[in-house]
Amino acid sequence: MDKIMRVTSENGVVIFSKTTCCLCYAVNVLFRQLKVDPVVYEIDQDPQGREMEKALLRMGCNSPAVPAVFINGKLVGSTNEVMSLHLSGSLTPLLKQYQS
Repeated sequence: MDKIMRVTSENGVVIFSKTTCCLCYAVNVLFRQLKVDPVVYEIDQDPQGREMEKALLRMGCNSPAVPAVFINGKLVGSTNEVMSLHLSGSLTPLLKQYQS
């Protein structure tokens, strides 16, 4: 949990991901299309990845825990929440300060 809090507080947009997850890839592509360069943290590459995944679930992420998107240190959610925000036009204002 400490690592998650540290990474999300130090970076504006963070996606906790797994290298083999196609939904993680899709969310990452969406953010890049919106001209945002998120920090992508691959939890399957971290020795503490299992614990991080459990912590993400405790924080309110749906199962599976990834992708888990944080903006301004706050959990936005997973693919469904991100896509719903995007389709409603509510995602871009959240990302405005991080767009290049």
